[in-house]
Amino acid sequence: MSYNDEADAALDCPYEMNDLLELMVGEGASDLHLQVGQPPTLRMHGGMTPVEGEPLRPKDTEALMQAITSEANQEKCKTRGGADFGFAYMDQARFRVSIMKAKGHYGMVLRTIPKDLSTLSDLGLPDKIKELLCRPRGLILVTGPTGSGKSTTLASMINWINENREGHIITIEDPIEYFHEHKECIITQREVGSDVMSFSDAIRGALRQDPDVILVGEMRDLETIEAAVSAAETGHLVFGTLHTTGAARTVDRIVDAFPASTKDQIRTQLASSIVAVISQVLCKRLGGGRIAGFEIMIATTSISALIRENKTYRISSDIQTGSQYGMISLDAHLLSLVNRNLVDPQEALEKAQSPDDMRKRLEAAGVELAELK
Repeated sequence: MSYNDEADAALDCPYEMNDLLELMVGEGASDLHLQVGQPPTLRMHGGMTPVEGEPLRPKDTEALMQAITSEANQEKCKTRGGADFGFAYMDQARFRVSIMKAKGHYGMVLRTIPKDLSTLSDLGLPDKIKELLCRPRGLILVTGPTGSGKSTTLASMINWINENREGHIITIEDPIEYFHEHKECIITQREVGSDVMSFSDAIRGALRQDPDVILVGEMRDLETIEAAVSAAETGHLVFGTLHTTGAARTVDRIVDAFPASTKDQIRTQLASSIVAVISQVLCKRLGGGRIAGFEIMIATTSISALIRENKTYRISSDIQTGSQYGMISLDAHLLSLVNRNLVDPQEALEKAQSPDDMRKRLEAAGVELAELK
């Protein structure tokens, strides 16, 4: 497509990217979907709301993509089928952008990155978490499915450390989502693909940069997991994310990434380095908005032994009986959200790890089963 063709396509497009971004900000939408054959669609409070107007044509999605995407990312999308990057809209908002090819056409999803960082209490995390953030070393994992708010939780934790501790924080992200200013800490934010080639390279480099805290945006492969665990063992507080639900599954996912001959070794390393696993899901809040449901596992002597001895199936039992340490199961937290009229019982049932047990607990709490689907 020539320059003139691009200009004509942009002029012919029934939507302006700036107008769509303004609409996202004005409506408080979490996401904007741009796909061929469908009008631009906003995700608000978990539901999908199409913008009133014509369905997007292939040349429309391409024009909208080009309006905010650098040539380098356009080329990456052409050669790899997709690209991710961060994008700021004036001083109003920041977005995480994912462009992709589907059926030969361009599509995009833009996710709003909140301008103001939430506090830990805003997110519903207990004060016990602050004690973990003061640890000098170890591995804290924040897990959950895509779109569950992991990045927001991690950004709030990093911000708390930045305001309450002294030291050097290094974040390794793809892309950088939340921008952090230097406060009590010096903070270095590195973006994979532009500042450094890979997560694992960045972690190894970080160890020579006098860090106290390292945030690994995604532990996506064996090399990255290995580097993160090693950094946690050698005297750094390391944060990482995985797309898992539940502490036991998280430990199993890490161990399963390693060859059979080294599984015992990694179990021993994890048993000594894991500080906590915070697993979360995002629920629709009654009255509008979203609210997180958490499972919190804090490593005790007993849990460390279960990890070392390959008895992760018993971790859930320790979580259920570990409230004095600050632990809570996901289902117990969801039930508390129902009891506080923050989440609908049906929503809690859908997000529960054990739906049958949740039904029984809801019934015991006085919720009529007839209300549940």
